[in-house]
Amino acid sequence: MKNQKTVESHKKSVVLTIIGVAVMIGLTATKAVPSSNIAGYSVFVGIAFFFITQAAARTPKAESGLRFHTVAEDMKRPGVIAWTLLPGVSGIATLVAGNLIFSGEFAAHTVGRTGSVLSFGQPALLIVQVILAAFGEEIAYRGFFLGKGMKIVPFWLCAVVSSLTFAAGHISAGNLGLAAYDVAGVFIDSLIFSVVYRKSGNCVISTFSHIFGNAVSLAAVFLFF
Repeated sequence: MKNQKTVESHKKSVVLTIIGVAVMIGLTATKAVPSSNIAGYSVFVGIAFFFITQAAARTPKAESGLRFHTVAEDMKRPGVIAWTLLPGVSGIATLVAGNLIFSGEFAAHTVGRTGSVLSFGQPALLIVQVILAAFGEEIAYRGFFLGKGMKIVPFWLCAVVSSLTFAAGHISAGNLGLAAYDVAGVFIDSLIFSVVYRKSGNCVISTFSHIFGNAVSLAAVFLFF
C-alpha cells in the first residue's frame, strides 16, 4: 500500500513538472512578440509549481531542493565553493570582452536592460531587489525546472533547456549583436548555476552564486565602465 502511494505521488509529481515546465517555456516564448510583457511571470509559475510538486510528491524536508538548515553542510561538498564563485569571474570577463567587441556599448546595454526593474538610484532598495530577484529565479529555474526536470530527463539536457529558457527571458530590444551577446552570457551563467545546484542539491546555494555574480557585475559596471 505504501509503495503504491509512493508511485502515485511520483506520477503526480512528473505530470505537474511537465505542466509547469511547459507553461514556463510558453510564457518565455512570448518574448517573440515585442508588445508582450508577460514572460516574467514564468518565474512566479516556477515558484508555485516548485511547492506544488513538493507537496504532491510528499518530498521529505531533507530531500527538498530548498533547504536553509543544511547550507553550511552543502557548501562543504566537493567543488561547490569554486563553482559558486565562478559567476563573479564570468561576469567580469563578459563585461570586458563585451565592451571590447562593441566599442564600450555593452555596459550601457546591460544597465538599460535592467534599469526597468532595478532601482539604481536607491542602493538599499537595489540590494533587496537583487537578492529577491535571484532567489525567485533560482527557486523557479533551478529548484523547480532543473531539480524536478532532471528526475525525468538527464541532467545536462535539462540544464541546457532550462538555461536556454532562462536566457531567453532576458532578451531585450536594441542592437541585435549586443542582445545576442548578452543572452549568451546569461545562458553561460545559468549553466554555472545549474552545476552549483547539481553539486549542492540546494537552490539556496545557487542563489548565493546568482547574487554574487550579479553583484560583481553591477559593481564593475559602475566602478570601471
